[in-house]
Amino acid sequence: MPFKKKYRSPSTTPVPSTELAPGAGAHIPKATWEGMKRMLDAIYDYRSEDGFDPSKLFQRLVNKRILPDYYEAIKEPVALSTIKLRITRREYRSFAAFVRDFALIPHNAQVFNRPDSGAFQDALVIKAQIQRELQKLVDEGLVSADQIVLPDLGEIPTYEDVPMEEVPAEEEDSDDEGEEDDEDEDEEEETDGRKKRRGRPAGTSKRDGVDEDGRKTRKGRPPKLLTPMESRIQAILKGVRKLKDTHSQLMIKDFDRMPDKQALPDYYQEIKNPMAYDLLKRKVKRKKYKTLEEFMADMNLMFNNAKAYNKDDSVIFQHAVKLQVEAGRLYDVWKAKSDADFADDEGKIPVPDGLLHNGELYKVGDWVHLQNANDLTKPVPAQVYRTYRNPDGQGMVNVCWYYRPEQTVHRFDKHFMSNEVVKTGRYRDHRIEEIEGKCFIMFTTRYFKGRPRGLPKGQEVYVCEARYNEERAQFNKIKTWASCLPDEVRDRDYEMDLFDHTRKMKKYPSPIAYLMKDDQKETDELPKPTWGAEGAPPKIGAVHKRPRGDKDSPPPEPTPPPPPKRPTPPPRVYQPLTQTFAPSPATANSNNTTRYPPSLAKQPSSTYTPQQYSQQSLASPAQRPPPTSNYATPSQPLARSTQPQYPHTAPPPPAPSIPRPPSSLQNPASYRDPPPIEVYVLPELANASIPSEVRERYSCDEEGRVLWFCVPPQQQSPLGSAAGPGPGLGKSVRYLAEKARREGRKRAHADDDSEVGRGAKKMRSEGSGVDVEALKVKALEALERQLADATGGALRTRDLARLEKAQRAVLRHHAEVEARTRQREEMRRLGDGGVFADDWDVRVS
Repeated sequence: MPFKKKYRSPSTTPVPSTELAPGAGAHIPKATWEGMKRMLDAIYDYRSEDGFDPSKLFQRLVNKRILPDYYEAIKEPVALSTIKLRITRREYRSFAAFVRDFALIPHNAQVFNRPDSGAFQDALVIKAQIQRELQKLVDEGLVSADQIVLPDLGEIPTYEDVPMEEVPAEEEDSDDEGEEDDEDEDEEEETDGRKKRRGRPAGTSKRDGVDEDGRKTRKGRPPKLLTPMESRIQAILKGVRKLKDTHSQLMIKDFDRMPDKQALPDYYQEIKNPMAYDLLKRKVKRKKYKTLEEFMADMNLMFNNAKAYNKDDSVIFQHAVKLQVEAGRLYDVWKAKSDADFADDEGKIPVPDGLLHNGELYKVGDWVHLQNANDLTKPVPAQVYRTYRNPDGQGMVNVCWYYRPEQTVHRFDKHFMSNEVVKTGRYRDHRIEEIEGKCFIMFTTRYFKGRPRGLPKGQEVYVCEARYNEERAQFNKIKTWASCLPDEVRDRDYEMDLFDHTRKMKKYPSPIAYLMKDDQKETDELPKPTWGAEGAPPKIGAVHKRPRGDKDSPPPEPTPPPPPKRPTPPPRVYQPLTQTFAPSPATANSNNTTRYPPSLAKQPSSTYTPQQYSQQSLASPAQRPPPTSNYATPSQPLARSTQPQYPHTAPPPPAPSIPRPPSSLQNPASYRDPPPIEVYVLPELANASIPSEVRERYSCDEEGRVLWFCVPPQQQSPLGSAAGPGPGLGKSVRYLAEKARREGRKRAHADDDSEVGRGAKKMRSEGSGVDVEALKVKALEALERQLADATGGALRTRDLARLEKAQRAVLRHHAEVEARTRQREEMRRLGDGGVFADDWDVRVS
């Protein structure tokens, strides 16, 4: 039933300021901040007795793109995430501002939603929980009792019925089309002695209809097929509602809604488990009750609460007694009837436990493939809404159909995802034998993250993003996936096996775009799909060229081809300098070559400048200048600096003025230019998580954010220099020791290579029998081991010992070879060298 809002006067309560300011809540004690954090966690963790989370709708702000009307009606949107952020930043200037933010959450929900909606009822539960948690803070002595009073935010708007003809046509396709009407919406109700039927005009039906081709349609809602237990509950609810007092007023009116907490605050202190008639109906509608006894327990709880709070001679007490007696009588009457007495008018008997077919149990909520008489290769994806047996005892299922893209009517340029289907308004009855097997349909927000866990291999998985209106050939994006599911499975979830990374959404052109004719115009009527066998979806849909509607999203732009690769330019030849510059003492080294400081190299422009990191940037937070907008925010990419920066210390003094080098050295792409040093800052929340005493030890920007550098400093400030007091920063002792070890190893390798080379050359010239190739192989193996160790990390101690041992062995061997060579030459000079030369054999082990 649509409603129309009547807004009343706005709130007159002054709005506490929550303006962002560093240290705004510094005067609030630390214990109070911790209590506020505990209260927020308690609201997040609260669950009802049946495990339902009433705070789920209020954890994030409403998406403005999906529901823009919300921000037109609600001027101060607040969510639990908003409060969490403000607590983290300590932005609250007073505890009253904290209480006001919490009060806005249920108030906004009550202003925007209807009283019979789930969001409205969840807001009432959250509001009660907020008051309980605030009272705990008073009991702990953190705040006073007058500080936890919820402010007056204005009256909740009233609603009135809107005539059926005034309802816009677009509302028929809202996301609530899966919601059934209240159980008593169509019942006849006496008011002032007259009978009134609410709902739709007489003679109309939600589900039944006939299209232009004379084809029977069944759309909009699944059929109402109550189980025997649900039928008994509905009979008790209707029977209790019929009792009237002496003034012909319904007795149940006193129990329709929960008492107002502002008018009767002591009620919720005395009554620990409040219950009302509308909450009973809501739990029945959501199929929360598993047995009839659970329902009767809540019914008795509602009446017992009224008798416990009200006096014995009060009217409400007397009404509670009469209604409780009547409920007990109805329970005995309907409990005595057999389940067969609760078959509907057509003789259907519900089977809530499911139906067995081909060794598989099919229950409400299962995704199935149905036989498609028009195309056996394309079974109909559907979801089971009802399971029952017909008067002949045959198993039947009522399902909601999902169409494939080629079965719909759409614009010729519409794009679809791979394996995409759309939800229709067709609810059809099928024999259990028409089910081919199970499938699975996922909402688009989950489809690209992973797949349901435990699915049999080869089971088809589809993705759904929109509803399809056959009459107007419109596609409406689904806002809430739960509204598309049966009531029995809306609160259920399934585990997933996530992908390594979220897959990108890719859409493809319409598979029936070829049906577009050259003579079609934008003014033509909508084409009709081609139907085939009875009880099957269309054989093929159609395409048109009509103007795109407001709800039709434009087709995705084609992905541009990658740019062609540029040819590799030839290497640049640098000509020698023809002009000589006199080096200054600050830029001349021991080799009398001129070096230019990095500041002379042409650097690209950047947000950061050297003046931004002056001595002021290292001062205390109180001495820093006001913040500027030159730095990155959490919604922008991290800023980076292209100027050399020095962490933890002030920058060095500027270099002395020297002549500008020639233009060949000013080329920013030249390899001679020093690489720019990058500087990053963290997002606000990440930077705020660093303790202040830790941040003070590092260099920060004007806004107090720690600067992160990608390279170590290139210079070290001497003690007491102009760069700042202290020894400054340089290379660590560990780094310098490792660097010295590397240089020592390089020099040792160079000496070894030179000695080995000289020995090998000498042996080749003398024609000795030394196995030079073996030495080469061993040298290459040693080099490979050294490269592998260098690539994997620092050489281990045992590797160094093994390498040194091998080197010493090679050196000893060469020393022996040279000694023997000298001895042989000496013997030859004495004239006896030939005898020894023939017997001398030199082998390399």
